[in-house]
Order: sequence, then C-alpha cells, then structure tokens
Amino acid sequence: MLTLSLVRHGQTVYNAENRLQGWCDSPLTPDGLAGVRSTAGHLADRPFEAAYVSPSGRAQATAHEILVHHPSAPPVTDPDLREFGFGDLEARPEAELFARHDPGTMFAEVLRGTFAGLPGGEPAREYLARVRSAFARIERSHGEGEVLVVSHGLTLLAYLTMIDPRPRGPLPNASISTVEVHRGGHRRVVAVALDPAGRSRSRRVDRSTVAAGQRR
Repeated sequence: MLTLSLVRHGQTVYNAENRLQGWCDSPLTPDGLAGVRSTAGHLADRPFEAAYVSPSGRAQATAHEILVHHPSAPPVTDPDLREFGFGDLEARPEAELFARHDPGTMFAEVLRGTFAGLPGGEPAREYLARVRSAFARIERSHGEGEVLVVSHGLTLLAYLTMIDPRPRGPLPNASISTVEVHRGGHRRVVAVALDPAGRSRSRRVDRSTVAAGQRR
C-alpha cells in the first residue's frame, strides 16, 4: 500500500492580505513559517521515501522545512502540482474575483472541470487534466511506502475530490490530508485537513471561505 501525505503550503503574504495567488507567488509570513514547522514536527517520524513539490516558492519553502527531518527523501519538483491559474487577476484582491463570480459556484465548477477559466488563466478542464497527470505519475512510481506531496489548497482538493466527491471545507495552510493507494488502483481518503498549526481556528468564516480557502 502507498500512503500519500498531502500538505498545503504555509500562510503567505498574499494569503494574509486576501489576494489571489495561483501561479504568482509571495513568501511565507513569520506565522506561516511557524505553522509549517509545527507540521514538520508532526510528520518528523514518518518514513517518507520520496517527496513531490509544486514549483511555487511557497511550496518549495514548505517542503524544505518538512524535509529537514527526512534527508533521504530528496524533493522532486513537478510543474503539474501548481495551483489553478487566475490569469489577469493574479495578485489582485479576492474581492475583485468575488464581484464577478460567486465563489461557491465558480470553485464547484472548477472541481467539476466545467469552468471556462478567467481571462489570461487556464480552463478548469486543462487544470484537472494536469493535476490528474501529476498524481498518476506519483502513484505509478511508488507501489508502496510513504510519500510526501506539497502543493496548494485547490490542487490538493481537486485530487481528493477525484477520489471522493463529497463537498469539503477549506484546507488550512500547512494542513495534512492522507490518501491510501492500494494495489489494483483503489484509493481511499483517510484524513482531511489535519491541522497541527491550528490555522483553521484563525481563519475568518463567511460565505466565501469554503471556496476561497482552497485556491491559493
């Protein structure tokens, strides 16, 4: 059996400023770094044999902190683990997106693959295809053992939804979700949004949270 530990990157400057952050990037905040280190401590005794990481700086920085405890699991950067692309709205305030699209409706369409995309961004169908491709490569490369994957809220949620389509709330920064992949290709979501850093308790809760918390 293969066990995947899926970690969302730590809180960034744009997260704290409520700015859209897909392909663009910003550094981890001090609070975000502290949260990642809490997650790293929680995962310190896991026998990771490999690690796959989004190319975004925020994911790379998160993986670096976790892999301090796992020197035998060098990170592999996979461009297909990037977040959904927000095109012309990258780095813009979230309110600009919410003024154009209801976030709950839009992100549900992204996860179904029916959202046409934002100007300058990527269609949901293409986005889901690359996410599916990334995880298929990971699964093929490791028939058993434990593997770390560090990526983004919506990208990890997309993979979880491919396995189990039940609606889920946002994945907090630095949270851990776990998937088991059994021989024969059967997948099972074991845990979602385990939050060693306590980030879920600090997020504002409103109508946009379920969607907005996933796409950065």
